[in-house]
Amino acid sequence: MSLGVTDLKKGTIFQLDSVPFKVVEYNQKVMGRGGSIVNVRIKSLLDGRVLDKTFKGNEQIDSADVTNKTVQYLYGDGGKFHFMDQTSYEQFELAADTIGDQAGYMKEGDNVQAQLFDGRVLSVELPKNVPLKVTYTETAVKGDTSSSITKDAQLETGITIKVPAFIKTGDVISVDTATGTYRARVKD
Repeated sequence: MSLGVTDLKKGTIFQLDSVPFKVVEYNQKVMGRGGSIVNVRIKSLLDGRVLDKTFKGNEQIDSADVTNKTVQYLYGDGGKFHFMDQTSYEQFELAADTIGDQAGYMKEGDNVQAQLFDGRVLSVELPKNVPLKVTYTETAVKGDTSSSITKDAQLETGITIKVPAFIKTGDVISVDTATGTYRARVKD
């Protein structure tokens, strides 16, 4: 299936020279006499390199046949992260640089979406928000519990984020995986 370059919005996945790319930034400039130019920053889903590309408004590009499959995160062993397909029980691994910062939001046993292109796993996509347990944070000073004051909290995956002063060690909080910010305390 063909896509027009004006269909390239942020997050769109397409194919260029048989390589799948994801649009990271999109900017369209309308020129005189009805023409337009589309500038995009794209990230290769095969090797992670980021490119700047300019298309003319009438160009056509190929959509990428990327499929998603639910997989289970098993464990990480330093340089590799191991996952299992829940239907076939096949296991596969991804390099740490492919996972990147997402590693701080995955716990053993979590389900994530694997993106596949031509039967090959390219990357994993986390849910928008994940619940994580606070393993350590300073206790709030009495009277200093307004929601505008934040403090550091270490989470069960090892990352540290800013949380409101009323969060205590042992609380489960919802964390936005896109920004790495506190969203809310999870009720039991």
